[in-house]
Formats: sequence, structure tokens, C-alpha cells
Amino acid sequence: MHKRIIGFLALLFFSLQTIAQSAGKLYDHPSWSHQSNIYEVNLRQYSATGKIKDFQKHLTRLRQMGVDVLWFMPITPIGIEGRKMSPSELGSYYAVRNYKAVNEEFGTLADWKAMVKKAQSMGFKVITDWVANHSAQDNHWVRTNPEFYVKDSIGKVVSPFDWTDVYKLNYQNRRLRDSMIDAMRFWVKETGIDGFRCDVAEEVPEDFWRECIAELKKIKNVYMLAEAESPKLHHVGFDATYGWSLMGMMSDVYKGSKTVAQFDSLLQHNIHRFPEDAHRMFFTSNHDENSWNGTEFEKYGDAYKTFAVFTQTMYQSIPLIYNGQEVPNKKRLKFFVKDPIEWKEFKMAPFYKTLLQLRKKNPALSADASYERLKTSHDESVFSFIREKNGRKLLVVLNLSAKPAVFSIQDPRVNGKPYNVFLYTNESVSDKQNISLEPWGYIVYDYK
Repeated sequence: MHKRIIGFLALLFFSLQTIAQSAGKLYDHPSWSHQSNIYEVNLRQYSATGKIKDFQKHLTRLRQMGVDVLWFMPITPIGIEGRKMSPSELGSYYAVRNYKAVNEEFGTLADWKAMVKKAQSMGFKVITDWVANHSAQDNHWVRTNPEFYVKDSIGKVVSPFDWTDVYKLNYQNRRLRDSMIDAMRFWVKETGIDGFRCDVAEEVPEDFWRECIAELKKIKNVYMLAEAESPKLHHVGFDATYGWSLMGMMSDVYKGSKTVAQFDSLLQHNIHRFPEDAHRMFFTSNHDENSWNGTEFEKYGDAYKTFAVFTQTMYQSIPLIYNGQEVPNKKRLKFFVKDPIEWKEFKMAPFYKTLLQLRKKNPALSADASYERLKTSHDESVFSFIREKNGRKLLVVLNLSAKPAVFSIQDPRVNGKPYNVFLYTNESVSDKQNISLEPWGYIVYDYK
């Protein structure tokens, strides 16, 4: 009887643990990550040379702006076979010719190691893009290990989607799995990076990611970002996933094709769909969006700052800034050819500095701080919410419409004399008074 009771209790404990993992907290993120932000680096377009050494000259500026995590688009050599091969064609970053080398376009492995060491000494974390779903057609594995690739019914190697410069990798092959983990381990052990952004992560089997991430975390507590919007990926070890659906919704709200109620409905849906301790990467731009779908000015017009404030302050957010947004860069950067950012002015840098430094200082903007939307007298256009943690409170008020809004926030928690972070002054706020906001206006109040 005693053994049966012990067995029952063990089973009960395991079941409760499983339930807790599916509905609540999964694991510990790196301690530095909860109030961090991510800055995406497109080395090819960052300078006229595209060299790692030239990017390194920007580190002081970026640190002063408040950037925490540097995410580099793939730094590995690019395949030649399958390119369009126009005279200026440099190929896709995401066609990996060698998983353990640095693209000569950017510099050397020694240059990369030196930059990582310098950046980390200044307080940055460094992650790099990783392409596990496919490789370049002229990756040496195609020749040495053809079994590493998916083949069709007549034995021809398969290209995923319409990406004719790459071949799909075969994760039913044990040696391929081991080789991919070994390559990722190389970058963590040999160059000291702090994690990976994993390209088209949902196209790679979940059980591979579970095994891979567990192996990497034996070296250090790496930060893992999945280019996907799938709750399941958090359950196999990813810290963060993309907020693709929210990005699309923000654009629709600006265009008037979606309402604030629909905006809120999507937020609530995602909050309940994702694990409690998930990190979500929210953004108004990234390399894909900028090159193929338009700049934030094309997509959000006069609301580009409003939605940037939202991505920086939302529940679970680890917000992204794409290089050049601090200028601001108003052109679509070309993807396959040189098209450098013009670093003439930094008109948006103070705006981002205000938000990034606020995130760093205020635990109410930690990804795991509480979130609640507050009722206003104008909910059809005004979106207001409160974040709280460790006795700190932050109020965010957004006018998500092209018309001025005059309204009250009907919650006594707003009462006080908080600090307006963009006007640099304390203001009296009450649930009995009206607030006025211009079209697409925003306020962030810090209750210190």
C-alpha cells in the first residue's frame, strides 16, 4: 500500500508539473532579458563597406541610445549557385554556404570575435541569425552528405517554397541533426555569442529544437528567438516568438480596415494563447518588412510613433528596432545588392532613447509585469493600459484614430502626479478629468 501511495503521488506531481508548464511558467529566461530590447543589424547596408569593423564604430552611439541586444542577420558565407547573378547581385544572407565561417563580404572570424568581445564589454548581448531549415545549393554538405537533404520522388533535391537558391534539409537524418547542433555550438563556444534568432523556425521539427536548445544551454543560458508566431515553440525552449499578427493589425487599424475593438480582441487572444512567461518580439519594422512590404512610414503614416510606443510598452514585449529607424530611414533597403543606410541625422534617436532607457529603469516594463486595459469614455478610439511590477506603475494612453480625442480614464489607479516621459514634467492626472490627445497622439506616464 505504501509503495502504491508513493507511486500515485509521484504520478500526481508529474501531472501537475506538466499542467503548470502548459498553462503557466516554462523555464527561466536569461536574467538580463526581461527588460531588454533588440536592435537588428543588416551589415551589408550598415556602411559603404559592410564590414564588421565599420559597424563596430557605432557601438558607443547605440549603447548611449539604450540598445541592449544586437541581432545580426546571418554572418555566414553566401552561396553562389542559384543566384540571379546580375552584375551587382550579392545573394541572400539566408543561403548558407558554410555554417562555421564568416562571410568575406563582412570580414574575418577574428573581426567577428573582436566585435563580440568589445560589444559585450560595453554591456551588449549579441545574437546572430541561424538558418536551420535549408542551406545554399553549394554548401559542402550537398557534396559530402547528400543524405542531409530532402529529395522528391525521383531523387531530386527539394527547394523550400520558391527559394531556388537553397535546398531543404532533412531532419529525419540523425547525422544532420548532430552536425547542425555542432555548428551552433561552435558559435557559442568559439565566439561567445549570447543566442540565436532562428529563421523560419516552424519549418524545422520541434523535437530538434528541444534537443538543440537543451544542448546549447549546457554551454550558457542562450537567448533563443524564433521567427514564428507559435506557442508550441515556447514549449521546446524558445524564449521569444514574433508578433506577426499584431504588426498586421496595427497597419489595418491605421488604414481604418480594423477597429480598436478588433485590435484589443487580438491582443487578448494572443495573451491567452501564449504561455504566461513567454517573451514576444513586437516591432514596426524589420528586414523583411522594410525590403518587401514598406517602411513604417508607408505602413503606419502619422501613427508610426504611436505604434512604436505600443511595441515598447506592451505586455510580454521584447521590442525590436531595425537599423536606420533612429535616423529615420525612409527608403526600402534593397535585399540582394548594396544599398547603404544614409547616416546623416538621428532625429528619431531621442524618441527611442526615451523609451529604451525607460524600459531599462522601470520594472513595470519588464516583459512579465502585469497588464490591464483601462476603460475610458472613448474606447472606440482610445487604447489605455496600465503596467505594474515591484511597486512601480506605468500608464500608456494611445489615440488610435485620425481624429482628436477628448476623454477620461475611468479608473482611480490613474490618480496622482506622474511623470510625462516625453514632456519631461510631472502632471496631475485624475479619473475625473478629461485628457486631450491629437490624432494618433500618445502619452506615457511614469508613477515613480
